[in-house]
Amino acid sequence: MNAQTELVTLRDTIELHRTVLQRIESAYSEFVATLPAELSERQYHQGIVIADYLEKYYTCLETLFLRVAQHFENNLRAERWHHDLLDRMRIRIGPIRERVISDDAYPLLVELLKFRHFKRYYFDIRYDWDKLTFLMKKFSELRAILPADLDRFVAFLDRLIAKVNDTD
Repeated sequence: MNAQTELVTLRDTIELHRTVLQRIESAYSEFVATLPAELSERQYHQGIVIADYLEKYYTCLETLFLRVAQHFENNLRAERWHHDLLDRMRIRIGPIRERVISDDAYPLLVELLKFRHFKRYYFDIRYDWDKLTFLMKKFSELRAILPADLDRFVAFLDRLIAKVNDTD
């Protein structure tokens, strides 16, 4: 594959992941609209659904980040790769790669990463609604920030693609 094809493939992969993220967001929003306002009235099965949406969203986004890292860096340490990957996404690598996420998005994503790790090893079916409410708030904040971050990165890829076209 030549450089242009690789960049176009990366850009299109990001857009595909964004479509999945939007589907998750839409389903999440529809579900949240059905939740009782009072935490004490919420049921355990509703917590399971919320937790699943948050986990799927972060995992989809992490996969997007991994594709970026594979294209530009491809050297994550095996023992901490989840955290290292997230750290790398907020770093601009000289003229090689723009940052993927902003400093505002980073701590919100750290919360989702921590929760995703917790959820994978939590075998009970009852979640703490105070914790889920906190995560839902962080997720809402992230949803307001992330599209602009990803738009900025895709625009960077488009500039790289144009530059490669000009040199061919």
